[in-house]
Amino acid sequence: MKRIHRFVFTLLLTILISPCASGAGKPAFILAVVVDQFRYDYLTRFRADYHAGFDRLLNQGAVFTDARHIHFPTVTAIGHATFLTGATPSISGIIGNEWYDRESNRTVTSVSDEATQLLGGIPGAIGSSPRRLLVSTVGDELKMAGKGGKVIGVSIKDRSAILPAGHMADAAYWFDNDTNHFVTSTYYMKELPGWVSAINAERPIGQYLGALWLPVNGKPGDRPFCGMAAGGELPYCGAIETTPFGNELLEAFAERAIEHENLGRHDGTDILALSFSANDYAGHALGPDAPQIRDLSIRTDLLLGKLMDFMDAQIGKGKSLVVLTADHGVAPVPEVNAARKMPGGRLDAARYARSIADALSARFGPGPWIAYEAYGFMYLNQETLARNKADAREVRRLAAETARSLPHIARVFTRDELEKGQGAADPVGRAVLRGFYEARWGDLVMLPEPYYIFSSTASGTTHGLPYGYDTHVPLIFLGSAIRPGVHHERVAVNDIAPTLAALLEIETPSGSSGKILSGILQ
Repeated sequence: MKRIHRFVFTLLLTILISPCASGAGKPAFILAVVVDQFRYDYLTRFRADYHAGFDRLLNQGAVFTDARHIHFPTVTAIGHATFLTGATPSISGIIGNEWYDRESNRTVTSVSDEATQLLGGIPGAIGSSPRRLLVSTVGDELKMAGKGGKVIGVSIKDRSAILPAGHMADAAYWFDNDTNHFVTSTYYMKELPGWVSAINAERPIGQYLGALWLPVNGKPGDRPFCGMAAGGELPYCGAIETTPFGNELLEAFAERAIEHENLGRHDGTDILALSFSANDYAGHALGPDAPQIRDLSIRTDLLLGKLMDFMDAQIGKGKSLVVLTADHGVAPVPEVNAARKMPGGRLDAARYARSIADALSARFGPGPWIAYEAYGFMYLNQETLARNKADAREVRRLAAETARSLPHIARVFTRDELEKGQGAADPVGRAVLRGFYEARWGDLVMLPEPYYIFSSTASGTTHGLPYGYDTHVPLIFLGSAIRPGVHHERVAVNDIAPTLAALLEIETPSGSSGKILSGILQ
């Protein structure tokens, strides 16, 4: 009898602690999704319209209602780099989509790499790579630990495909506007895989020639938002990436990647980092209150559901983990805010730069004083500094003094102040300090007041500031190793990478500044 009791006790204990029995354990496949420019409130405002992917994530996943980006600026490259590194720009070195390189005296992008060539695009065109990223990703750590299978990044944008996938990725694919092909670079391989070449040979955008962007939940007779043919009564949609059809291309490509690369079927864990870009392109043009953004969000829900169903069919239910977030939010269109009696407006960054340059010329001698300016960032012209024998610190001090006198500028930071760690007394100042990587940062940066944007055009909107509408994004985990539930405590997007690392039992990525979200792990 005692032997029977002992056997039953041992069996029950085994069942209780067994990862397989509890549904926990390392996933065979991770789908890491970024929806580009997707504010958190898109989940709540359009919740009744979601019946597929978002619905499944919200009902069955671990949902964080107060996830934030804690850096400045809140732009695509940084958000995607943060996603699977857990690093702030001050550590990752990715300080923006692009910046001024003092050594070469020219603008570089976060992934531009003249040592590579494009594959699948115009022959001889310069390619892209993750070489400017200074830290490791979850995929890199998986590979170095010998626990990784394949790691692949996919997006419309090169930076959005490359930066989450990391240095050791098997591939990163993005969409090239010049050829309407999916492309990669010689950093990853010598030639495109046959299945990618086959997709390009099919001319995937051909199916959308003349297509109409109709409301997905519309009624018969509803007017289309736009058409994919120029001319006629309907407005022209423009490039495919500005429409839901761009996201459809990405989802279809992701399915082919899962199928042809046998993702989820290797000895180690495979990762597919997928970034839906159309939401950002449309969001810039239309703003968060446009009916097209609601429609695009619903369509993203449907695409996610389609992809998750495909994963389950190909890999098996319960064998995958999905993590979803966004790289940034977006500000309301200033004119829409004005109609609501809310603050906000448009600031001309070039005019502000001229005012600062004029003040410097009056004090220190003739210019040109500004080598590069964009969205409030300014780099001084080193040749002008030398020719006028001006002290760089004093020049930056006067530039900052002038900038602070300009309308609707809330904060001004010089590199001298940031080198000393000054200005970090509140979340806005700390966000700027987290964005400061000395070797690449500019000499001066201006932060507008909330709801003001650097945009001299009379339409559209943008993002980039450390305010709630730009920093508050979704964060949801779903999988057999994840405990479902809703969490209202404040967390950071930087927490994703260390949480995945803990789940996978690998080293935390080298630049990670986040914490493990231990409460969601089974």
